[in-house]
Amino acid sequence: MNPPSLDLRNVNALWGSVIVETLVRSGVRTAVISPGSRSTPLAFAFARHPDVEAIPVLDERSASFFALGLAKRALRPVALLCTSGTAGANYFPAVIEAWEAGVPLVVLTADRPPEMRACASGQTIDQEGLYGAFTAFAHELAVPEATEPLLRYLRQTIAHAVERSLAPRAGPVHLNAPFRDPLVPADDGGAVANLASRVDWERFFSLVSPPAPVLSASSLPAIPHAVHGIIVAGPSLVGDPRAHAAAVGEISRRLGWPVLADGLSALRNHAALVPHLVSRYDAILRSPAAAESLRPEMVLCLGEWPTSKVLRSVIEASAAPVYMVTQRPDNRDSLHGLTRRVVLPLDTLAAALPVAGAVNGYQRLWANYEARARAALDARMGAEEALVEPKAAWLLGRLLPAGTFLSASNSMPIRDMEFVWPANDRSIRVFFNRGANGIDGTLSTALGVAHGGPASVLLTGDLAFLHDSNGLLIASRLKGSLTVVLINNQGGGIFEHLPVAQYAQVFEEFFATPQDVDFALLCSAHGVEHVHVEDWSHFESLVSELPASGVRVLEIRTDRKRDAAWRKEAFASALGTA
Repeated sequence: MNPPSLDLRNVNALWGSVIVETLVRSGVRTAVISPGSRSTPLAFAFARHPDVEAIPVLDERSASFFALGLAKRALRPVALLCTSGTAGANYFPAVIEAWEAGVPLVVLTADRPPEMRACASGQTIDQEGLYGAFTAFAHELAVPEATEPLLRYLRQTIAHAVERSLAPRAGPVHLNAPFRDPLVPADDGGAVANLASRVDWERFFSLVSPPAPVLSASSLPAIPHAVHGIIVAGPSLVGDPRAHAAAVGEISRRLGWPVLADGLSALRNHAALVPHLVSRYDAILRSPAAAESLRPEMVLCLGEWPTSKVLRSVIEASAAPVYMVTQRPDNRDSLHGLTRRVVLPLDTLAAALPVAGAVNGYQRLWANYEARARAALDARMGAEEALVEPKAAWLLGRLLPAGTFLSASNSMPIRDMEFVWPANDRSIRVFFNRGANGIDGTLSTALGVAHGGPASVLLTGDLAFLHDSNGLLIASRLKGSLTVVLINNQGGGIFEHLPVAQYAQVFEEFFATPQDVDFALLCSAHGVEHVHVEDWSHFESLVSELPASGVRVLEIRTDRKRDAAWRKEAFASALGTA
C-alpha cells in the first residue's frame, strides 16, 4: 500500500515526496520554505504532507534564521528549502551560526541539472559544497530517476543526513537537489504509478526512525575538594532546563564549589536548584582586591565560556587547570588553558563525585562578595528613574510571567543580562545566537522561537533589529506572540565600551553608525503594533502581562554615551557602595 504522502504523478513528484516522507520518519516536523521555481517538487511535497508544518518566508536570510530559532527551541532538525542560484547563499550566515552553536538544520538547496550548469543558464551557480567547512554533512543528490535502487539510495542518504545533523556533533547538513523539468506535478501518464505498484512501501520505510542520541564516555578526572575551585556555567541551550539546573546543582553540592552562571544560562532562572550560585561575578571581579582574593586554583567549565570578558581574563591569568565538560568533539577552549575535555552527561558526572565536607572559606568568600554586589546593584537599579539600558534587562528578569521564552540579541543586550539578570525561579527560557556572536537574523530567530510556543519576548538593540527588519514579513504567520523590547540608542552602543570610541573623528560615522529610523512607521508598514515607552512604570505595565498573539514593539529611547558611562561607574563601584 502506498503511503498517502507519496505523489505518483511524475518522477520529480515521487522523488520529492520520498525525500519528505523520509525526513518525517526521521523526526523532522517543520519546514521553512523560501519561494522559488526550481524547488517546486520539494515545496509541493512539504505542503501536502499531513505531518509537516510548512511555513513560507519570502526573504531567504530571514527564513534561515527563523528556521534556526525553531530548531533551537525544539532541539531537533528543521528543514530549510530554497530555489537555485544565490538563494542558498543568503542562508550562509544562519548556517554558520547553526554550525558554531551546534543546532541541527537540514538545508535543501534546489539546483539545475548538470547539463544546465556552466553555460550561463539563469539562476545557476556552483552550489556543491556551498557552505564549505560549516556543515556536518554535505551531498549532492542524484538527478531524479524512477527506479527502486535509486529510491533506496535516496531514502538512505536523507536518513543519514538527519542523523548527521544530530551526532556525533549537532549542526547543519546540506543536500543539493537537482531537478529537470517538468517541475510541477504534471501527470506522466502512469509510468511512475506503475513503478510504485511494484514497491513494498511499508518495508521500504520500515527502518527509518528518529536517530537515538549518541553518548560518549570518558574516565572521570580526580577533582580534589581542598582547592579553590569554581564551576563556570556559560550560555546553555538545553532541552530540559530544570533537569540541567538540578544536575549542576548536584555537582555544586558535592564539590562545595560556587557556580558562576552566565546571564544566558538556564541556572539563573532555576536558582533554587543551584546552591552557591553567583550572578554578580562581573562586578565583583572588577575590584582588583576581590579578583586577587578569589583567584581560582581549579575550574570546571560546563559547556561554554561565559560572555564576561572580566571573568575570562581572571581565569586566563590564574593559569588554573580547566576541566571542560562538553558533548561536542570540537575544541571549545578559546582561552587555550591547561584544559582536559570531559565527555560525560552532567548527571553522570554528578553521580560519580564524592560528597564534600563542610563549606570551605573560599566558597564563603564568594558568597559574601555576591551578597554585597547584588544588594548594591539592586538598590541602584531600583532607584534609577532615567531610561538607562541595563534596567530593561533587570526589570524583565523580575516581571516577565513564569515560563516566558526570552530571546536576547548580541552586543549590549546579552551583556546587560550578564551584568544584572537576577537569580530567580521563574523558569524563563533564554535563547540566543552565540555560535558566531553576530547580529544577523536576530528578529527572525526570535520569531522562530516564538512560533507555536508560549508568549515570548525579544530584547534587542536598534541596529540588530534593523539588520533583520525583513523578519517583520513573518509577523502575519506567527502562531503565538512576540513582544520586542527595542533599545533605541541610535547606533551601536557596544562600541562606546571599546578603545575605538576615543577616536572621535571616525568613530561616530564608521563604528557607532547612527540611524534615525522612525520605528513607528516601520512597524505600521507591516501592521505591527508599536509602543513608545514613556518611563519605567509604563514599561512595567507592558511586560508584566504578555499578549496571547501577534507581534508588538516596545521602543525605549536611550542615550548610549550616557549609558556607557553609567555602566562603567555602576559596575566598577558595586562592591565599594554596598
